[in-house]
Parts: sequence; structure tokens; C-alpha cells
Amino acid sequence: MALPLARLCRWGAKRWGAAAGEARRGVSFKLEEKTAHSSLALFKKDTGVKYGLVGLEPTQVALNVERFREWAVVLADTAVTNGRHYWEVTVKRSQQFRIGVADVDMSRDSCIGVDDRSWVFSYAQRKWHTMLANEKAPIEGIGQPEKVGLLLEYEAKKLSLVDVSQVSVIHTLQTDFRGPVVPAFALWDGELLTHSGLEVPEGL
Repeated sequence: MALPLARLCRWGAKRWGAAAGEARRGVSFKLEEKTAHSSLALFKKDTGVKYGLVGLEPTQVALNVERFREWAVVLADTAVTNGRHYWEVTVKRSQQFRIGVADVDMSRDSCIGVDDRSWVFSYAQRKWHTMLANEKAPIEGIGQPEKVGLLLEYEAKKLSLVDVSQVSVIHTLQTDFRGPVVPAFALWDGELLTHSGLEVPEGL
């Protein structure tokens, strides 16, 4: 599903990429309420998201082409088209979630990790997997830390899951970015809290 041209323009120069003088500082973002499925609620100035079994009544949620209709997904409000970017995610009481990046115009009837325009690290049943086009691959050597990092290297077409305590890469996904991408999140219980605008840690 393509977003209207006017909307893509608003994702433009104002939001795309990082300034040249901020080579080490990653993208700073909030979660975009307009994209959030009706089962999700944003909090802490739109940097966190929590899942509600019932959620908001669909009739109480403003209709727009950007909102996810079938899956509990929310996207960030700032797109990336270049550079290296790092952000962290605190996991609170969630046993099933996905974190990664997605094309800004991915289908709002799909879920991140299900189509081939999103690249995801998934946690479910106490195990981590990579996900692309609904294909899973296990990630070994990691439990459920309270906080994990994500390192996006746009030109190198890489997305890495980072062990925050050891400041080391756990696993790297090779991607095929073709345009602007945004941080993307899905969850089916608990809460996720994002921390963006961070410098890329030394050694990564």
C-alpha cells in the first residue's frame, strides 16, 4: 500500500536522515500515534507503547490510511535514509514482541516480520528469532534482558541486535533497503519503552 504523495513529502527533508554534524548520534524519534493499532496505547510522551487486550474501540480511533488495521504494530515518526543509528528498547512484562525497522509505506494490513519490507528481531516463547517474509531463524545465546539495543547501518544494509550490558552485537540481519525505513514495534502483552537520540557506542 503506497502512502499518498503529500504524506511522503511530509516524511521528507524534515524527517529523513541525520545531520552531517551528528554522525555518531542516532536518529531521535517518538512513536507515531497515527500508525498505532487500536489495541496499543502510547505513553511517556509517545516514547513507550503498551498492549491492551481489548484496547480502544475502533470507532473511537481516528481513521486514516497510516493506521495498522489487523496487527498490534506501531511505527516511529522519523525515517532514516542514511547513516548509522542506535537506539535501545526497555522491555516491561512482555513475553511476546517484535522490534526492528520497516519501509515507511509497508502495508497496514500486514505485520512487521511477515512481509519482505520489514526486518525484525522477535521474542516469543522465551526464544529470540530473526524474521523476514514470515521466515524465522533462531538466535542463540541470549535470554530476555530488560533492555536491548538496535544498530542500523543504512549504507551497509545491516540491522543488529545489541547486548546493552556487554556493548556487543548479538546477531546481524542483512537487509535490502530500497528507500526510507522507520523503527518498528509490535507487541501482544506488556510494554516497550524506547530510548532514541543516542550516540553509537564505541566499538560497534
